[in-house]
Amino acid sequence: MLTVDLARNSVRELNTALHRLGPDSNETHWRILNPRGQHSIAAGLEQPILIEIEGHVGYYCAGMNKLATVVVEGNAGQGVAENMMSGKVWVKGDASQAAGATGRGGLLVIDGNASARCGISMKGVNIVVKGSVGHLSAFMAQTGNLVVLGDAGEALGDSIYEARLFIRGRVASLGADCTRKEMREHHRAQLHALLRDAGVSGEVDIGEFVRYGAARELYHYHVDNAAAY
Repeated sequence: MLTVDLARNSVRELNTALHRLGPDSNETHWRILNPRGQHSIAAGLEQPILIEIEGHVGYYCAGMNKLATVVVEGNAGQGVAENMMSGKVWVKGDASQAAGATGRGGLLVIDGNASARCGISMKGVNIVVKGSVGHLSAFMAQTGNLVVLGDAGEALGDSIYEARLFIRGRVASLGADCTRKEMREHHRAQLHALLRDAGVSGEVDIGEFVRYGAARELYHYHVDNAAAY
């Protein structure tokens, strides 16, 4: 395991070293000390490595992540895992606004709460929040899944496309064109898999969740084009 102390090295130096790693590198386990809320830590990773960050991070940590596993042992600022492509990002504390925004793949797990606009414009990412989420979460969410074990704020799923929202707690209000949907057997299987991947499958009852999605009245929808949305 390689250790980088951000009290002695800059984020630019850290990210440069991480970006230089090739597919055959044996430097696959990194420990980051003293992040002190700095921004863009471990952004733009493209190799299947493990990054453990000991403390709180600022904006856009693990943004554009591809293949890597990034663990934040603290809270995360705005835009954590923004536009992630694959891999896993695990925040053991709370996350600020726009967690997982525009994410195209992979799994984002937040042990605490997420603020406003969690999963905004998500395009295939899976997000599991073990606490609650703020207002306008899943705004314009196109594809992917948002699972919330707690409550959801106002205007959940506003202008949603084909993403699936699984909410266990209370929803303050639904956004435009978002509606309660039937929970079918394949949805239960998918939810079970997501909870398993987030490490909580044995702790919650799937029957406590409600599924939400698009009423398909806000935009020009045709079922033959569903895969394109």
